[in-house]
Amino acid sequence: MTKVPHSTEAHPHAKQEKPGETLRLVAWETTRNCNLACKHCRASATFGPHSGELDTPAAFQLLDQIAYVAKPIVILTGGEPLLRPDIFDIARYGTELGLRMVMAPNGTLITEILAHKMADSGIRRISISLDGADRESHDNFRGVDGAYDGALTGIKHAKSAGIEFQINTTITKSNLDQIPKLLELAENLGAVAHHIFLLVPTGRGKYIVDQEINAKEYEETLNWFYDQRKKTSLQLKATCAPHYYRILRQRAKADGEKVTFQSHGLDAVSRGCLAGTGFCFISHKGVVQPCGFLQLECGDVTKTPFPEIWKASDIFKSLRNVNELKEKCGICEYRKVCGGCRARAFEATGDYLREEPLCLYKPSAAGDIV
Repeated sequence: MTKVPHSTEAHPHAKQEKPGETLRLVAWETTRNCNLACKHCRASATFGPHSGELDTPAAFQLLDQIAYVAKPIVILTGGEPLLRPDIFDIARYGTELGLRMVMAPNGTLITEILAHKMADSGIRRISISLDGADRESHDNFRGVDGAYDGALTGIKHAKSAGIEFQINTTITKSNLDQIPKLLELAENLGAVAHHIFLLVPTGRGKYIVDQEINAKEYEETLNWFYDQRKKTSLQLKATCAPHYYRILRQRAKADGEKVTFQSHGLDAVSRGCLAGTGFCFISHKGVVQPCGFLQLECGDVTKTPFPEIWKASDIFKSLRNVNELKEKCGICEYRKVCGGCRARAFEATGDYLREEPLCLYKPSAAGDIV
């Protein structure tokens, strides 16, 4: 098992971060072990074991180092995090450090007992992915018969234990027409939020790149999603869809509205692509990346303490400077609130700073929109 360098004393400036560098969200792939075989899986996760995963002491040290930088939301993800034997010890330790601990299980392994263990360890929210509005379509996407029924059963146990949950949906051509039904399903199940994810063709997702919606469908879907804001009580968030933050401002302006926290919630104070700015991803072996889809090594916590990586990575520094964006993204007046998907640009061109390949918008000379 792998150890993590523990000292943070050598990095006294880690907390003195500039605006735009505040760590708000960390996704930690606690294991690559998984009981499903999802078609889009970023990690191409399989039923383990997988060597090199951080052991329990190393996991605690990593959480110490994250807490030294900030008190972000920490997403315990995978693979399937519930297949990690010490997952509740990890969640409890993070909770005691003042971190907001959440989890991204697939739902199929959540029993009544495990749901209560989640709650007791301080898990504040879980996300369950539903990629089809019915059993057949979801099971086909997830690669295992029974995944749909298992997810619904897991949700029932989580609700009984008092854990709030959100529904995540990865949008592809195969389920694009089901998105309204999936939003309705999330409402009926009692979710607090519905997050849509636009497919980024990495991992097994490369093999279904033909299922990626095109730029026109992308634009139409995000405009539809904006329209749902006033029709649902759920929190809505578009992920891996930075264009939404342009569309939000365009639509608000057309409606004579100002984009404020009071009118548009967290979307008003967030930006599209968070990779390397307010967010990072840590792999099961401790490799730090800007996000799970942008597979660029920014450091390795088994060799370098996390605060140093977060502050000093050259890749992170370039992602935090919108002036380094190239081509259309570099001159776009929405670059500070959108930024384009850096992972999608990297997969398409090999350069993470080039323009977002699935964007129809033509920049004007209006100056930056804040």
